[in-house]
Parts: sequence; C-alpha cells; structure tokens
Amino acid sequence: MDLRDSTASIKIPLMRPFLIAIVALGIMLAETPTDRRIAITRVNPQPGQLALFVAAADGGDEHALLDTKDTDYDPVWAPDNKSIVFTSERNGSAELYRVKPDGTGLTQLTKDPAYDDQAAFSPDSKQLVFVSTRGGAANLWTMDLSTLRAKQLTSGRDGDFRPSWAPDGKWIAFSSGRDNPMPFAHGRWERLQLADIYIMRPDGSGLRKLTTGGNFCGSPKWTSDSSRIITYCMAAEMTLANRMPSPAPGSDTRLVSIEIAGGRSTDVAAGPGVKMNPSPLAGDDIGYIRKDTTEAGIYYTSGRRGPRGAIRAASWSPDASQVVFTRRADIPRRNTGATPAFSRNSRYELSLSGLLPSFSSSGKDFVTASAPSANPRGASLNVTNVETGQGRVVYRDQNRNILPGGWLPSGDRIIFAIGEFAAFFGGFHSQFLKPGDRVEGGAQVAIVNADGTAFQELTSGSDNSAFPSFAPDGKRFVYRTFTKDGYGLRVMNLETRAVTSLTAAYDNFPLWSPRGDLIMFSRLIDGAYEIFTIKPDGRALKRLTNTHGNDAHQGWSPDGEFIVFASSRMGFKDEVVYTDAPQPYGEIFVMRYDGTAVEQLTDNQWEEGTPAWQPTPRAAMSGR
Repeated sequence: MDLRDSTASIKIPLMRPFLIAIVALGIMLAETPTDRRIAITRVNPQPGQLALFVAAADGGDEHALLDTKDTDYDPVWAPDNKSIVFTSERNGSAELYRVKPDGTGLTQLTKDPAYDDQAAFSPDSKQLVFVSTRGGAANLWTMDLSTLRAKQLTSGRDGDFRPSWAPDGKWIAFSSGRDNPMPFAHGRWERLQLADIYIMRPDGSGLRKLTTGGNFCGSPKWTSDSSRIITYCMAAEMTLANRMPSPAPGSDTRLVSIEIAGGRSTDVAAGPGVKMNPSPLAGDDIGYIRKDTTEAGIYYTSGRRGPRGAIRAASWSPDASQVVFTRRADIPRRNTGATPAFSRNSRYELSLSGLLPSFSSSGKDFVTASAPSANPRGASLNVTNVETGQGRVVYRDQNRNILPGGWLPSGDRIIFAIGEFAAFFGGFHSQFLKPGDRVEGGAQVAIVNADGTAFQELTSGSDNSAFPSFAPDGKRFVYRTFTKDGYGLRVMNLETRAVTSLTAAYDNFPLWSPRGDLIMFSRLIDGAYEIFTIKPDGRALKRLTNTHGNDAHQGWSPDGEFIVFASSRMGFKDEVVYTDAPQPYGEIFVMRYDGTAVEQLTDNQWEEGTPAWQPTPRAAMSGR
C-alpha cells in the first residue's frame, strides 16, 4: 500500500470536524450583526455605588470590609465566624466570593455567566444555599464549600429568593413568586411582586407553604431554636412604592413571626416604617433595616440603633456583636457611554449610558435625557461625544421635560419630545385608568440643531406626542400620540407637516428601520407589552414577541437585521425592596428583525433598559 494513500485516508476524517466547525462559525457570524456595541441604561446601581462595611452592632468602629471599590452586596456571616460570603460583579457577572471578617483571603466561589447571589450558610458552615439563574429563572442551588460543586434544589419560572438555613439543619426557608402572577400595579405599567414564604428540606423534599398568598412576604430568617421564622410582609400594591430608594410615607411593612409547627403568624412590635431584612438575635431581639426615612439604617426591636444610611442588606456575627452590611452611596449617573457592562455573549459589547440613548448615524455622538430628580420638571436634552465622554446640554426648558427621539440621518438635527411626562419624571404618583389619563397635559414633538440652535415644535394641540423616529430619507418621521379618546402611531411629512394615521391601538416607542421598509413598536395587548412591526404604509402588521411580559424599549441594529430590546420575561430575581429600581426584572435581549434567534445578553436583578445600537461607518446597505 502506497504511503501517500494511507496518509490521505487518515486526513479525510480529521478534516471533517474542522470543516464542520468552520461552517458553524460562519453561520454564527452570519447571525451576528457587524456592529456589536450597544449602550443601555441601568437604573441602579451605578458602578461603585454598592459596597460592604463592617461595624459593631451599635454602629461603632465602622470600616470598609474590602479596599477595592467594586459592586459588592448581599453579605452573610458564617456561623463558625471564620468567613463572610457576598456577591460581587468585580469580574463581570454576579458571582459569590468568600473573605475573612478582617478583609483578607478573598476567594471566588462561583464562575458562571448566570446570576449567582443571596447566599446563606448551613449551620455547620460547610454548605451554601443560594439563588442562581443557571437553569433560566431564579432558583435555589446548594454548594459544598469543600469541592465548590453546585446542585440545583428548586425549579420553575416564578423565582425563589432570599433562602435561610434552619439552625438545626433540617429545613431551608425562602420566599417565592411560584403560583403567583405578575400583575400591573394599579394604573401603571410596572409589575407588582407577589411572594410567599416556603420551607423545604435540604434535599428538596417536603415543600410547604407558610403564608396565605395574594400579597408579599420575604427574607425569612430562623429563630435560634428553629421553631419560628421572622419575615417582613406588605400588601402587593406596596411592592411598587417600596422598591424606590426613598419610599414615600404610608407604605409601612410589618415584621411577622410564623410558627413552623402550626403555621400560626403574629405581628412583631417594631414601630413604623418600611422595614426589611429582619434577623433574630439573642434575647428575642430582632435586627432589621429601615429605608423610608432620613434616619434610615439598622434598627432593633429592643429600641437600639445600629449603623446608619442607605443600607440594603445586613448579617450579624454569631455572637451578634458585629454586623456586615451593604450600603448604597449617592453617585450621580454618568452619560459617558464608556463604562463596560457584562454581556452573556462576548460577541456583543455593552456599555452603560444615560437615559434613552440614541446615536447619530456616524456613531460619534449620542443624545440622552437627564435623569429624573427631586424637581419633577426641567430634564434636559444632552449630547455626549463617544470618544471623549464630554457632554453638553443642547436644550432645556425649566417648565417641561425632555424625552429623546433620534437624529436626522444627516446628523445635524435632533428630534425629541417636550412636555411634562409625569409618568416618567413624577415618581409613581400618576395613574392611567382611561385613555385620557395618558395625555398628561399634552406634549409636543420638537426639533433642534445639534448645536442647540433653531428650536421649533413640529406638533401642536392638547395630545401627548412623543418618541419620534426619522425615516432613512429624513423626509418623514413616525411618533406615538395619546389623545383623550385613544392612541396610535402617526407619520408626519417634515416639509409639509401633513400627518397620516398608521395605527389606532396602545402603541409606543416606534422606530423606523434603517432600511426604511419597517416600523417597529411596542403594543399593549392581552395585558402585556409585545413588539410588533408594520410597513410604513400600514400593511403587514406582524407580532414578534409573545411572552405575556413587558417587551419594549427596542432598537434597530444599523443594518436593520437585528433588534435589541428590554424584557421582563425572566421575572424577578430578588425581592424588590433591595433593588431600588422601578422595573428590576428588565433584561436586555437581541433577536433578528423577524422575531427569530432570540438571545439574552444581561442577567442580574437590576433594571436595565432603553438599549441603543452604536453604528460605525460602512458602505451603503443592500435591500433585504
């Protein structure tokens, strides 16, 4: 047998998997847009806003647990007093870390692109139970700390949160949204969080529900004899107001004691306020956090005070002499667009920007609105240079607010909306129970040169018109309008100001495709927001999503082949009082223009939304 023939017979099967890999890579790249940079808005936290501190139980001798300024949160003190486990985003996704109480010996425990958080120790300090989205939704997992092997404990799509291991080792308590809906808040678009308290054995057996359902109870902690659970509870509607950094008066929560044997519950005397994170301590004392007052911080049912400030999670040492906690710093939002954010898919580069970003066609500048503040009016239109990070105010009206729209394709003019927009800038005080409520005093579509000159309003009247988007030819733009009698999308000819009606439903956030052949928008249908497309002449209406959640705040890739959007389809991943965000279920997804090839990019318990694709110059695009 000729040696060359033998060699050839060996090379052929070796080449086959290589060729298959090359073909697969080609398919993957073909399904990925050339422009891969996406700016998103994160409501809370900003980078470096959450940090860990250790103090005496009364607040004395307070000091940072770690020297670095990373996004660290949700600490838990080990029962053997040898370590503290916490969550950190220092290396990208939310992972569990362990450190000694003196801040030394930092070790990473998990390394997975999914979200890992809310750890609790077993009584012998040898295992953890924690929340992870490795299976999709937030479920409970356990970990052996000697091997770091993790095992899924619960499953389902409704979310399990804040587990706690009984001191006798026999039970794990947790809060859960299972068997509960995610209804809209009264007259709002934000979803309420309904949750109940459950217990189960560490092997997953014996699941039992302890609360009655229909409202919210969370963060269960065990008494030292494992006979009772202390939790905090509130009406479902209060889960909207109490998720804000400084809840308004009138949304007090209750501390509740639940007997494991009989299920009987009694209120714990603890005074007024939005109380959370209760922890039974020695002598029937209970430590908890209050977040609704200028005197926010740690309180005790015995009447003592602990560390003060915007504290979001706390755990006491075994002898209760010390406490480790997360504090939220007051950091202003930045508009640079250069702060990286973690993406589950490395082919997409995410960065944090200001509110409602929109890029110019060159990709060199983007426009945003200033964030809501204590003053409900006066939000400005800002333009930021991507390369330098330097921003400037282009337009401001002290008596009205701004909602950005987009750029004229030539890049020299910006179209936007100007009005009160109390739904965005006035907290949760606005309610929308009938069509006329969405008018909110009216709003107009306006245009201004990129240097701030030549401001003019393009619409007039009492309707609430907003979210304008130009056609690629720059001659027309689409916008949404709310009237006293109904809703819909409208198209205006920029030169003649002639207006045509495109839809007559509750439609919002319209965006004209860069190819010019489609207009994308979000529609309220069947009790949920879903994404649709329609041709500019009103034909070929197509529904792209069907998740019965909130799918909205969408954006086109520069070639018009892909859509980036925010979605609530993964549900809550934590109890909302810890998140300080109106919609903490918001995750970023991408899909093709026809609704296929959906892929999740972010995975955390924060609110992320209003994504925008950053274009790069290229040759003219071919038709679809």
